[in-house]
Amino acid sequence: MTLKFTKMHGAGNDFVVIDGIRQSLALTPEKLRFIADRHFGIGCDQILLVEKSQRHDADFRYRIFNADGGEVEQCGNGARCFVRFVHDKQLTSKKKIVVETKSGLISPKLEDDGRVTVNMGAPIFESARIPFVSDNDDITQTLDIDGLGILISAVSLGNPHAVQVVADVDTAPVLQQGPSIENHARFPKRVNAGFMQVLDRTHIKLRVYERGAGETLSCGTGACAAVVTGIRRGLLDDSVHVATRGGALTITWLGNTNPVLMTGPAITVFEGEINL
Repeated sequence: MTLKFTKMHGAGNDFVVIDGIRQSLALTPEKLRFIADRHFGIGCDQILLVEKSQRHDADFRYRIFNADGGEVEQCGNGARCFVRFVHDKQLTSKKKIVVETKSGLISPKLEDDGRVTVNMGAPIFESARIPFVSDNDDITQTLDIDGLGILISAVSLGNPHAVQVVADVDTAPVLQQGPSIENHARFPKRVNAGFMQVLDRTHIKLRVYERGAGETLSCGTGACAAVVTGIRRGLLDDSVHVATRGGALTITWLGNTNPVLMTGPAITVFEGEINL
């Protein structure tokens, strides 16, 4: 099977984007892992699949597969690349589209300056819906990691996140604690582990150890999760610039049930074909 693809990135979080509308696909977990392999395949953090939506209120269906071949609910940086892709491929002429994901509908918009803004919906703090095993919905929770009690904030932006505040992201134990947090028993569907350094009320630095992918250069939903938990904890204002190792994002949240808005780049790197 010959597969046409587009390699893209959003602030260094890189993707293989596949048109599932104009080509027939049979992507097994083994083939997905091969595509994502940086030595033997194309190489990426996630594979994004563009499909026709079966819903009357959505323009497209958006499916996300991590490098380990598992399908996940949401990817914010990928959502920006998604809207850039469907425009570049002339699948739509709309600047703002409605996209069906595994966790619900999102609304990405192509801005005049080339960046993309994504309405990520309202954040979820209820433990049972994240899901996170806890007898309360407090914004800070103590998590036992390798015998050490760390303070985290649990939230879902369509996928689960555990965010902790650190003094310095460059020396934070991301690679040491990341796998233990990701697979912690209190997160039944595993979790993305965020490490946030607050620079001031409108600027943070962030590293994220992503579920099923390891540390990535940027994580869109991770940036949203860091900002909304920082706002809930009284550390941040309602519009925050997030510096990741792959680039900058802007996250805005007015609190309560208001949606989280994420703005950032979506870059096409190259087009190609691969024989699977």
